[in-house]
Amino acid sequence: MEKGKVSNMKSCLQPTPKVLVSCRGLDGEDNVLAVAYCCNCSYDPPMVMVGIVPTRYSYHMIKESGCFVVNLVEKNYKETFEYLGKHSKRDENKLEVMNVKLVDGKKVNAPILPDCPVNIECKVVDSIVTGSHEMFVGKIEYVHADKKLIDTEGNIDFSQIDFL
Repeated sequence: MEKGKVSNMKSCLQPTPKVLVSCRGLDGEDNVLAVAYCCNCSYDPPMVMVGIVPTRYSYHMIKESGCFVVNLVEKNYKETFEYLGKHSKRDENKLEVMNVKLVDGKKVNAPILPDCPVNIECKVVDSIVTGSHEMFVGKIEYVHADKKLIDTEGNIDFSQIDFL
């Protein structure tokens, strides 16, 4: 197979699931942002990593609170995902505009999005600046999943999720 040179290298590792990261500031303010860079980074202990640009409104909330939640997004949440990704809470209360439901996490002081099928509560254990983003490494403290997705051994059946 003949190969050609790819000129746009910004996001050449695709596909990845669309995720919304929810967080809470020390003042109790909640926010949600779309995050392009998110991945597993350890299985023992279980950890994930999210990349946040320091100019984003949520960046300081996560940096100061030391926690966040990764919410996996289904196709039926596309309109909300796109709106949250294109608008900043710095300019408007985008959560109110889109009527985003939030529920307190069980282990970390950040909200989960109950309309998303999987919510991964994380405590920041490290971070590294990689250029445009700071990669926050989060130790997974608790995972919520729709009951219909959980098999008899407690695993998530990801094949049942209609990912965005």
